[in-house]
Amino acid sequence: MRWPLAVSSLGMPEAGLPTFLDLAVRHACTGVELRAAPDQPVHVGLSPAGRVSVAAALRERGLTALDVSSYVRVCAPGDDAAVVDELRAHLRLAADVGALGVRVFPGGVGDGDDDERARQRLALVLDEARGLGVDVLVETHDSHPTGTAVARLLEPLPQVGAVWDVLHTWRAGEAPAEAVGALGPRLRLVQVKDATDRTTGAPLTLPGEGALPVADVLAALAGAGYAGWLSLEWERPWSPDLPDLDTALAATRPWLEAAEPGVGSGDARPDRRGTA
Repeated sequence: MRWPLAVSSLGMPEAGLPTFLDLAVRHACTGVELRAAPDQPVHVGLSPAGRVSVAAALRERGLTALDVSSYVRVCAPGDDAAVVDELRAHLRLAADVGALGVRVFPGGVGDGDDDERARQRLALVLDEARGLGVDVLVETHDSHPTGTAVARLLEPLPQVGAVWDVLHTWRAGEAPAEAVGALGPRLRLVQVKDATDRTTGAPLTLPGEGALPVADVLAALAGAGYAGWLSLEWERPWSPDLPDLDTALAATRPWLEAAEPGVGSGDARPDRRGTA
């Protein structure tokens, strides 16, 4: 497969960090996303020694931490200073554990001020992020489910990157080629998963058992020259009936390889690119 594979710790919330990292290595993943929450091994309250331990665990296994997956909502109404402080805390956490970025959600409410709120807040942390060597990454999610919407939000902030969650753009009716074209060089990471129903994005399924147009996703990425990671975001905490992460990862690489342009049934012809 031309793209390296990664996996999010979201899929194994009950496990300690070493167990999750060992599973990633066993499935030939080279990158991980580290969910940051108070009940998880990685969080902003982690002690300096704990941060050193996380960085060492990643280094020992040869894994790249692609992001600290925060729950900061940059568009949400509320105290600007509190949002900025929360984002700064996650940037420092990412730097300490050696992560490349911090994932944030839009979290807007559609009041017409969402984009401007986010732009003002993000602008306040960009110098610090640059100094720490950490990217801020806005995900296609909630109020901004498409690449077009995220690109509009970030238009005056070329330093800010994006995470493409393919399920959300699919649900919103945005073709893969359109999402990739909108995000362009901002695209740092692609999160993959599968589901049966485009309208709802549910129920989630094992990779390869749903209807997500993965061949079109990969064709769009190949056409744009994307060379970054594909990351399995296994949402088992929200869908506890799903198989475990071990089973999901075992299905992921064959699913992606079969859909890769020029390989097997996923051979993508020009007239199929971007269709969904």
